[in-house]
Amino acid sequence: MNSRSFAIFALFMVQLLYGLNYTIAKAVMNENYIKPFGFVLLRVAGATLLFWIMSLFLPKQKIDKKDFIKFFVAAIFGVTINMLFFFKGLEYTSPIHASSIMIIVPIIILILSSLILKEKVTSLKIVGVVLGLIGALILTIYGKSARAGDNVPLGNLLIFLNAISYSIYVILIKKLTAKYHPFTFIKWLFLFGLLMLIPFGYEELKAVEWNTFTPYTTFSVLFVVIGATFGTYLFNPLALNRLKASTVGIFIYLQPVIAGLFALAMGVDFIDAIKITAMLIIFLGVYLVSKKHKKAT
Repeated sequence: MNSRSFAIFALFMVQLLYGLNYTIAKAVMNENYIKPFGFVLLRVAGATLLFWIMSLFLPKQKIDKKDFIKFFVAAIFGVTINMLFFFKGLEYTSPIHASSIMIIVPIIILILSSLILKEKVTSLKIVGVVLGLIGALILTIYGKSARAGDNVPLGNLLIFLNAISYSIYVILIKKLTAKYHPFTFIKWLFLFGLLMLIPFGYEELKAVEWNTFTPYTTFSVLFVVIGATFGTYLFNPLALNRLKASTVGIFIYLQPVIAGLFALAMGVDFIDAIKITAMLIIFLGVYLVSKKHKKAT
């Protein structure tokens, strides 16, 4: 498997883990095992510990002092704001709504990549973005969810703000991931994020009654910490180091598909012709944007 193929695989794994995370994390919060901000603090604390432990077995890399500020700013958007808004929004809205709203990310990334990173926006990428957007919008507008949120408008707004924050984060880390090994980058990102999250989530985490956890609840929490946090934040820099930021962003279109299929498997949603059509259009959009272009001789 060449580096580009691995990068594409890493991107898919990120979306798979995130797609499953919508239903799994929401169930834990809706059943009042852990409140959103406490859950965020727990997932970041656990992932931070894992990253720093693994870094002990890897070559050390010195960080330029001027880059610590960049790490801190990236942590604000990629850990603190991103996760707090996402989990609070997920508490109020449905998994399918939340995953569908995240389609705004590639649009924001494409614009920021063009303005800040000076990435070339090809006609094929534009077609891919439009197709993915159309498919995701069909899924959002016409697809019905069997699981209603407590306050869908508020939840959707928070997820939208999370999408903007995540888009800024992807752009900010582009140069950092090219300069530093992913483990070096991510361990500092999470350490800064953890310190900023403690004031928000400490009280909710302290109130958790661990003895009430069922085996499935324990599994769900471990999945969120190890899979949807440790795994996704490891794979994403690996992919971003090999691909354009706009290409990384376009894979977000897979999230509504995966989230919908998993919700179906869990018995909280249903499938129909509209959803199948939307999923096929989304996959086509992802293919066009990730397709490598041959240079003219």
